[in-house]
Amino acid sequence: MSHTMDYPALALEWHRSGRGAVLATVVETWGSAPRPVGSQLVIDRDGAMEGSVSGGCVEGAVITEAMEAIEDGKARLLDFGVSDDEAFAVGLACGGRIRVLVEPVGGVLPEALLAELVEARAKRRQIAYVADLETDSRRLAAREEFADRFRLDRSGVEEDARTFVAIHNPPLRMVVVGAVHIAQPLVMMARACGYDPTLIDPRPVFGSEERFTGYPILDDWPDEALAAHGLDARTAVVTLTHDPKLDDPAIKVAIRSECFYLGCLGSKRTHAKRVERLVAEGFNEAEIARIHAPVGLNIGALSPAEIAVSIMAQITETLRGKK
Repeated sequence: MSHTMDYPALALEWHRSGRGAVLATVVETWGSAPRPVGSQLVIDRDGAMEGSVSGGCVEGAVITEAMEAIEDGKARLLDFGVSDDEAFAVGLACGGRIRVLVEPVGGVLPEALLAELVEARAKRRQIAYVADLETDSRRLAAREEFADRFRLDRSGVEEDARTFVAIHNPPLRMVVVGAVHIAQPLVMMARACGYDPTLIDPRPVFGSEERFTGYPILDDWPDEALAAHGLDARTAVVTLTHDPKLDDPAIKVAIRSECFYLGCLGSKRTHAKRVERLVAEGFNEAEIARIHAPVGLNIGALSPAEIAVSIMAQITETLRGKK
């Protein structure tokens, strides 16, 4: 979720302000480890911290190592076995193990490399941070090199047992064109699944704050609103208005964007007419084939909430499933 702290940016800020900074990252877990691989913690030279690598059971030990790392600039790979006794104390059902990589900024983690990572994240670029756990080699990599890891949002150690790949995917976003009844459960489910939802509807009676409290609503014409919002490989677009005057402009922008999903409400007959209009406007077969219509997985959904479930399921399948 975009609501979480940006730990790389925080580490860079602390380092540049003279506080000193260490970025600690969970690189491997076994058993019932409390925090997933990729979880991060930032620590300054006085032991102040933001974030979490274990939910409290090993933070103290990590801070001690981090304060030493700031002094000598070297990386540390810490291995913690959480015994069953300790496990119950930190709320684990059974013992687990975690490995934590501790990297001082300006030492083994060069300031320039961290700045490049922070900038890529700010620009919503998909980027991987690659660390050799046996040497001081650190670099950034593009999506192509670790396509499966990006698709599954899965940081981790490669099969060589020494290359750690931290996946930095931009937060997921969903744009819903048409603030109709189905949109109400859909934006709630989207947020629960880690998306930042935005509604687009130029009709004031639909896109009202009362009907969608706490969700951003753009009241421009859909094609202009989409162009302003920006569509990238971490954005899903769903059109729900049933009105070609509103849906079509949005569909045309989305088809030629990088968005990973485009779904359009309407029956098979409605979609056949939509396809005719798009063909007449010069869109080719491959472009039109990007549209999921009728929208959602075929689960026999009837109510607006059930239709929203089918849409959310199809979006999830498109994001995570094998291409």
